[in-house]
Amino acid sequence: MKTIVFKNQRVAPSKVVCIGRNYVEHIQELNNEVPSSMVIFMKPNSSVSEDLLVGKTPSQYEAELSFVIKHGKIAGVGFGLDLTKRELQSELKAKGLPWERAKAFDGSAVFSRFVQIDEYVIDLLSLQLYINGVLAQEGCVAQMLYKPQEIISEIGTFSTLLDNDIVMTGTPKGVGVYNKNDIFLGKILSGKKEILACEWIAK
Repeated sequence: MKTIVFKNQRVAPSKVVCIGRNYVEHIQELNNEVPSSMVIFMKPNSSVSEDLLVGKTPSQYEAELSFVIKHGKIAGVGFGLDLTKRELQSELKAKGLPWERAKAFDGSAVFSRFVQIDEYVIDLLSLQLYINGVLAQEGCVAQMLYKPQEIISEIGTFSTLLDNDIVMTGTPKGVGVYNKNDIFLGKILSGKKEILACEWIAK
């Protein structure tokens, strides 16, 4: 089983539950329609990684506030990269087929370590992604169409979130293709205070 680090311990999520189209400006940059209900898809444990890998076909990065679950509630936050084979995803969508080949492949859910947070902090969270020293993405909970607690409740209507499962809450605008040796720096802030930072070098 693939693992993440939460509170300095290795734990294994059974699954990663992802929210699509949760920031209006990201919806617009991909020329998608604003959904009438929450867009939810899943990645298996085999998608979890701490390394940012460059595949044989180009992938796009999507930076996301990600939460680890304990006892059905948000217990910690980490920086996540939802990797997407965009051209393949577009082909599958055009045919009315599922996205798994473009979204749930091995290594497609890249995570920092996770840090414990209190519930009252959740609405104050924001993220920043720098690529080769340039700010590529930034977003915050306030910009989300569906807020984290609402997401947890909706997932619970059809699927049980087990301890150590991860919920990825969608990406702001600024997604793009990355290349070998690109340097990624992800930051999570609570208000103006940085609470987590993680660096990856694409390989």
